[in-house]
Amino acid sequence: MKALLLAAALLAVAHGATAQTAPSAAEVAAYDGLHRAAYLGDLDAIRSLIAAGADLDARDDNGRTPAHVAAFASNDAALEVLAARGADMNALDNQVYDVLTIAAVANDPDLVSLALRLGNRPDLITSIYDGTALIAAAHLGHQDVVRRLIAGGAPLDHVNNLGWTALIEAVILGDGGPDHIETVRALVEAGADRTLTDRDGVTPLQHAEARGYDKIAAILRAG
Repeated sequence: MKALLLAAALLAVAHGATAQTAPSAAEVAAYDGLHRAAYLGDLDAIRSLIAAGADLDARDDNGRTPAHVAAFASNDAALEVLAARGADMNALDNQVYDVLTIAAVANDPDLVSLALRLGNRPDLITSIYDGTALIAAAHLGHQDVVRRLIAGGAPLDHVNNLGWTALIEAVILGDGGPDHIETVRALVEAGADRTLTDRDGVTPLQHAEARGYDKIAAILRAG
């Protein structure tokens, strides 16, 4: 089991090595058109640019559309205008992230709910790990986001290319604290499959027990 814990720790480091990249200060300074208006939340400029024929889904050097930029800046109103005018809410940037996963990682529950309402698919495969917004949120212990994604129809038992589900990630990449406890509770109560194992055949319960996460282990036993 110690070897499995070490392997999981190494994978966790790798998992965080390609995190989302928000626009840098230099990129923001260089933005013009819809990207700049979306970042600033300038709704009048967004409407004027669209009316003048601006490309709703234009890409910056990292493949970010104006919708991605609005999400990184938490400009909900800008995102609403872009979506209403036909922006692709399921576009993926160069790191394979969409608006919904950006909101989930940022722990922005209201933006998560908005993205779902505007047509962002909760089952979209995102990140180089072939994950989902739910897996990303569970990994980080963003319990409110997790509950909103579940309510929005996110697949509970999607397995990413590391062989992990949202439930497994909440245990092996979590800290066992209150947020990850509630994340596990939300997933179990929603019906996540507690019997799905990682590639080594280890269940979420076994991982929780190995880490001394007693409260999480109790939820997994009782679920």
